Amino acid sequence: MNKRQLGHSGIDVPVLCFGGNVFGWTADEGRSFELLDALLESGLNFVDTADVYSAWAPGNHGGESETILGKWFAARGNRSKVILATKVGSPMGEGKKGLAKKYIRAAVEDSLKRLQTDYIDLYQSHRDDESTPQAETLEAYAELMKEGKVRAIGASNFTAERLTSALEESRKHNLPRYETLQPEYNLYDRSGYETVLEGVCVKNGLGVIPYFSLASGFLSGKYHSAEEAAKVPRAGMLKKYFNERGLRVLAALEESARELNATPAQVALAWMMTRPGIVAPIASATKVEQLRELVVATRLELPAEAVERLNQASAETVAA
Repeated sequence: MNKRQLGHSGIDVPVLCFGGNVFGWTADEGRSFELLDALLESGLNFVDTADVYSAWAPGNHGGESETILGKWFAARGNRSKVILATKVGSPMGEGKKGLAKKYIRAAVEDSLKRLQTDYIDLYQSHRDDESTPQAETLEAYAELMKEGKVRAIGASNFTAERLTSALEESRKHNLPRYETLQPEYNLYDRSGYETVLEGVCVKNGLGVIPYFSLASGFLSGKYHSAEEAAKVPRAGMLKKYFNERGLRVLAALEESARELNATPAQVALAWMMTRPGIVAPIASATKVEQLRELVVATRLELPAEAVERLNQASAETVAA
């Protein structure tokens, strides 16, 4: 399976990342173990999670996804076979949020305990924290990397301005730099990344691992109206896609899928893999059959005419 590097980190990953947000939410512990077992059997081994996953689910408080991953590592004895990414910074309770050094030092220990591991391959700033000097945050990461608890660092949900500023701080103070960016990006939601962030990432050699790669499931082609999608857990997130442009994107996906004997989800992910800076789109599944569908996308090569068709169908999302 093709591999790409996370920035200049020296960490090679497959061209698709499994989203661990489903663990402890739409996939219980047993189902999560099945998915993770199938993931490794398929040749994929890159998993992204966060300390806060999945605090939004009724009865959850955050840490559920990391806890399930930790139990799986312990049960299978396979931690060294997985490229593990997690995040810090989102609210985890009273006074528990942000990117101050003191908080990062405490939060990483909590994550390591839940994950039942002594190191994290990619530790990411989940959300920017403008109240903390960027040099302070980077110094905390430098200490963790020196201690062997973190191999590389990344940023998520940063603006181009703040990402550029962080990279400058790293150069100025000889501190570790963000090697990756995790933005929202997919065939429909293009402008947020492409207008400015893409240029920053390509210029600085950052690896991009986008979330919502299938637009909360919209690009899977399973839903053709808001009514069809109304009963799924992400119904609220799907509403915005059911408009003239969204339906045009779906039509282009389905046309390409028919020509290539593929599914719309596979085509949408393959399109992302052709984009500048993209290392591994993040996609989730709650059934092993869905996971196998995602794996096929890593081997799907789109002809130029299909790429152009998809570009044109979604072009209005990109600022002129």
